[in-house]
Amino acid sequence: MNLNYKIVCDLIEKNSRILDLGCGGGDLLDILKKEKNISGLGVEINQDKVLEALEKGLSVVQGDLDKGLGEFQDKIYDYAILNQTLQSTKNPEAIIYEMLRVAKKGIVSFPNFAYWRVRFYLFFKGKMPKSKQLPYEWYDTPNIHLLTIGDFFEFCKKRDIKIEKSVYLTRNKSRSGFFIRHIANFFSQEVVFVISK
Repeated sequence: MNLNYKIVCDLIEKNSRILDLGCGGGDLLDILKKEKNISGLGVEINQDKVLEALEKGLSVVQGDLDKGLGEFQDKIYDYAILNQTLQSTKNPEAIIYEMLRVAKKGIVSFPNFAYWRVRFYLFFKGKMPKSKQLPYEWYDTPNIHLLTIGDFFEFCKKRDIKIEKSVYLTRNKSRSGFFIRHIANFFSQEVVFVISK
């Protein structure tokens, strides 16, 4: 299990109701089902990924997150998850409001574009960075909103969104805590937030 999935799994209580937004082939949902006995639904735009998730026996619907979550009732889920999806949406603000409408809590993770290796790559090579977390060329990347840990804290503060927990990932390690937060924007490759309204 990759570290990101392990952290998300650790953040969720057993028997929770989950909505996985941008679930891809359902790998995270599958892990949560096996490890935490969750009941869940995935939403994915890519038809091939939907079929892949269905073949795993998961409940998944094809849908475009940018069109909203109008078919879901308020607070019907314990958690709505945007795992490595936020940066690829057209209107991230609307999606965050919608996820916090349909779920008691949200879990959001994304690559941190202020990570020191990204900064150095830009500085020394003068090109958009490529890495294991960011393997795309500038012209075929699904990441249309590049953001940093600092950006997300500011975004939440301006909108009265509570950040309940933040976990910072670098290579094969994770850390959390107040002090870590202040250096995480430079040293963390990605982050996982638990948020609520």
